[in-house]
Amino acid sequence: MASLEQRTAVAPKADERVKQVSFLTHMMRRPELGAVAGLVLVIVFFFLTADSTMFSLSGLMTIMAPASQLGILAIAAALLMIGGEFDLSIGSMVAFAGLIFGVILTNFGQPLSVAIVMTMLFAAFMGAINGQIVIHTRLPSFIVTLAFLFILRGLTLVGLKWATGGSTQLRGIGDRVSDSPLLGLFSGDALKGTFVWLADHDLIDKFPNGMPKVTGIPVSVLWFVALALAATWVLLRTRMGNWIFAAGGDPNAARNSGVPVHRVKTGLFALTACAAALVAIITVLDAGSTDARRGFQKEFEAIIAAVIGGCLLTGGYGSAIGAFVGAIIFGSVSIGLTYTKFDSDWFQVFLGSMLLLAVLFNNFIRRKVTGER
Repeated sequence: MASLEQRTAVAPKADERVKQVSFLTHMMRRPELGAVAGLVLVIVFFFLTADSTMFSLSGLMTIMAPASQLGILAIAAALLMIGGEFDLSIGSMVAFAGLIFGVILTNFGQPLSVAIVMTMLFAAFMGAINGQIVIHTRLPSFIVTLAFLFILRGLTLVGLKWATGGSTQLRGIGDRVSDSPLLGLFSGDALKGTFVWLADHDLIDKFPNGMPKVTGIPVSVLWFVALALAATWVLLRTRMGNWIFAAGGDPNAARNSGVPVHRVKTGLFALTACAAALVAIITVLDAGSTDARRGFQKEFEAIIAAVIGGCLLTGGYGSAIGAFVGAIIFGSVSIGLTYTKFDSDWFQVFLGSMLLLAVLFNNFIRRKVTGER
């Protein structure tokens, strides 16, 4: 006869953390689901309404060039949002970092390598200041970085006038770096030889003289892809990724669990500023000059791309791949409308609608899957 303990024993409740879920449920839990669905809809829309050249190799490169520059900012903004903070100064940082980069090259006559390192260090320092102010004053990062948005934009105007003697555009940068071996890493097109080979074998379109119509992949696209892969690996495969999610989800609980929340958030602010500096370096080298309006409103576009990609405004949820897709959606619509008969000003309407729908869709899916009310 079974003992009293055996008869009254209750089977332990299964741990929900190891519960097996279906593939569909697993996919619905992914934050980038809404962005992928949105990208499919955008592709279908332009496939039905746009000129066929939009989907040619040259059309795709035309779309990816601006999308990649925005995407670099969006990926960094996404990591910061997952960590529970905002940075509205990222667009102004693009302009300010461009000023620092240009002045080091032209006014101080330093080589490209020194200018890149100094610009990155200065951007990281400014980002860390943002983070420290947010941490020690406990002010919302929205307010602190909004203030820096105006501060950095004003400093850019003042600095450009000082560096140029009254102009708001600094020229002559292209001549200073034309012979630098590092130029190809931050400007122009990559894999040019591969595209020549593809044209020689009639695998891509070419001009009558045999040269390819697309000479290579913009360097910014390679940076964009590399940063997306690196950020995804950090978020999903490293301790730092767990810390970022924890710091954004519940900073008090994370701190009690040993997560260095202050260091994580300061590092994310510095990373966001460095991403802005990278975009500044790429765009300044491509244009050969810098000006006061560089990066204008990019802070809002980057945050929108991150939100479309599944990041929550409350933190603790999101993905770098989602921001990657969100930036491609942004670039596809902004450039794609020029291939249609629609007025390109509809882009603003689409952007606002896409932002609202993305937030509603992500909230709906998350509540359905997690059972939240």
